[in-house]
Amino acid sequence: MRAIVVSTPGDSSALEYTEVPDPVPGPGEVLIDVAASGVNFIDVYHRMGRYQLPLPFTPGSEGAGTVAAVGPDVTGVSVGDKVGWVNVPGSYAERAVIRADRLIPLPDGITPQTAAGVLLQGLTAQYLTHSTYEIKPGDDVLVHAGAGGMGQLLIQVAKLRGARVITTVSTAEKEKIAREAGADHVLRYDGFAEAVKEITGGAGVHVVYDGVGAATFEGSLASLRPRGLLALYGAASGPVPPFDPQRLNPLGSLFLTRPSLHHYILTREELLSRAETVFGWLTEGRVRVNVFRRYPLAEARQAHDDLEGRRTTGKLLLIP
Repeated sequence: MRAIVVSTPGDSSALEYTEVPDPVPGPGEVLIDVAASGVNFIDVYHRMGRYQLPLPFTPGSEGAGTVAAVGPDVTGVSVGDKVGWVNVPGSYAERAVIRADRLIPLPDGITPQTAAGVLLQGLTAQYLTHSTYEIKPGDDVLVHAGAGGMGQLLIQVAKLRGARVITTVSTAEKEKIAREAGADHVLRYDGFAEAVKEITGGAGVHVVYDGVGAATFEGSLASLRPRGLLALYGAASGPVPPFDPQRLNPLGSLFLTRPSLHHYILTREELLSRAETVFGWLTEGRVRVNVFRRYPLAEARQAHDDLEGRRTTGKLLLIP
């Protein structure tokens, strides 16, 4: 079969489209014919070696497809089932082997391409808004990068929770996309903290969802009200430098967390519960997923270049 393989961490040229042996499911594992794989910044971090995986590896932390075979000791999964998965590397391939207990059954109305386009970002939006900080009606929320796939989902879910949503974007085109997602106020990055304080009458927001990292971190802290929370869930612009926690005190006894999806889906029960919520939003038409572009698997390098170059305004998919 064909797959993307990283043998040495680096830029997008490290993504090699090559022939590899067909995988075979072992005990408790399932072989999937991959219909689509989501492209996410965590894949970039894996490729660069910022988050290390044993070499060589096939990237791709999110995908969906059809069960082709089951290994020994697998129950509750059958050949032909439509399933998805998240936070399991190896989906940039025509076939993938996934542990049965990490598979998510796809309900009627959710296609594999839809699942591959929503699972990682949808589950992230769900835990950030329901668990990391439980948004309440009337809360003021700041979402960075509101035109990206993650930002659009966060805006929509925050609005479902009854929040007033402020977001940041870099261009007029992206402003239009963020407004269509439901943002109440759309700002440029330059001077955003001052603008946030003006919008909130000097109070600041209850929570900032920051997946940008180094470029927005200081402004995110300055945007919070006393006892506000900064959820630093990513670092698209680079990692935040070492930080003295004492700074949180004079800024208003702030809370700072660096959450990861992994720790919010530790059990199968939690994984399925969060996925059920996300699928429910989609099937009820309360949330929409904007797939910006679908690339052939062989064009994984281009997908990564577009994502890192901020040339995207929605979800990217690789199609084997």
